[in-house]
Amino acid sequence: MKKIPCTKWRYYIAVTLIIMLTQNIYLYGQQGELKEIIQPREHYQKSEDEAKQQLLRLRENYSNLNEWKQRAETVREAILKGTELYPLPAKYPLNVIRTEKRVYNGYSVENIAFESLPGVFVTGSLYQPVSDNGPFAGILCPHGHWSNPDDYGRFRSDMQKRCATLARMGAVVFAYDMVGYGEMKDYGWIHRYETTQKLQLWNSIRGVDFLLSLDNIDPKRIAITGASGGGTQTFLLTAVDTRIAVSVPVVQVSAHFNGGCVCESGMPIHKRGDFETNNVEIAALAAPRPMMIISDGEDWTKNCPNLEFPYIQDIYRMYGKVENVENVHFKNEGHDYGFSKRKAVYPFLAKHLGLDLNAVLNNDGEVDESNITIESYGQLKVFSKKNPLPDYAIKRNDMVKWE
Repeated sequence: MKKIPCTKWRYYIAVTLIIMLTQNIYLYGQQGELKEIIQPREHYQKSEDEAKQQLLRLRENYSNLNEWKQRAETVREAILKGTELYPLPAKYPLNVIRTEKRVYNGYSVENIAFESLPGVFVTGSLYQPVSDNGPFAGILCPHGHWSNPDDYGRFRSDMQKRCATLARMGAVVFAYDMVGYGEMKDYGWIHRYETTQKLQLWNSIRGVDFLLSLDNIDPKRIAITGASGGGTQTFLLTAVDTRIAVSVPVVQVSAHFNGGCVCESGMPIHKRGDFETNNVEIAALAAPRPMMIISDGEDWTKNCPNLEFPYIQDIYRMYGKVENVENVHFKNEGHDYGFSKRKAVYPFLAKHLGLDLNAVLNNDGEVDESNITIESYGQLKVFSKKNPLPDYAIKRNDMVKWE
């Protein structure tokens, strides 16, 4: 056997130690402040062939509607247990903080914060119709992992256009910061932390509570739509919260990719002991509620029309509601929530939420977003010198106290 030089042994050992140490390690600053955690996320990605085989295994868990309902409850419980939200924590008062409303062409914007847990402030933007013809549908809009400071989270121009257009159509829309993004990042939160998935899902559940706390909301018309990581949040919340009546996950439903971020696969929701699932089965828990799946040809949703969507259609077919699920596939497009995708979503939400699509059409019958006012980061912030973050606010992940 060929001997390996001592220097190479040292190299291999050093690399191995680095890998071992960085699999689950906290990074601290000089003053001991929490910076980040790097954690392994097993089972978040597999080959396309492995994904097909897994779907076949999952399909063996049920052969009729009653068996599927039992399986759905097992998956729902596994998500909550995997995120340590089973049973659900106590719901404390939201203590909503509201800022001055800005009125634009057919809609208004107001910066909002609420407490998902005592001291944990979820920051966001509330878009509302200017008319008083409520009650209105309520729509949550979680954002994805777009992190460019000039094109960022809920502050992105395409997010503002989507929220404002839906408000002009007659919905109350809430876009909110992910943990460690936007204002939550500004005052100390870290996204890459071991329990981010837990808090992010809980914040979304409390987002539904916030919408329902408004006096102009129809509780039977609550929806959610987001892209990428926001797409993951869309089908996770829909799976565990039956108050969601309509859902539109965008560019994220995939059999071979469960999402590579801690907020998507950082806790054991996909595999735990002898239990296994994937995002396709999780998305299917929306059945029989209306759902549109948006996919494209340039990311992990490329197989959706021929693999993921037919699997989910079969679930809806057992309910006799196959017409409630749709897939719009953009073969020559990539990973975004661009205008073409939004144009596909608006009629679907109008149909199932009773919105007025005509309110956003131009003289040629096309969706027109040109009259939307794009606000700056500063305009969309809740907290400022004039409206400071409360002194008792929690500013870092490891200070959260779950009751």
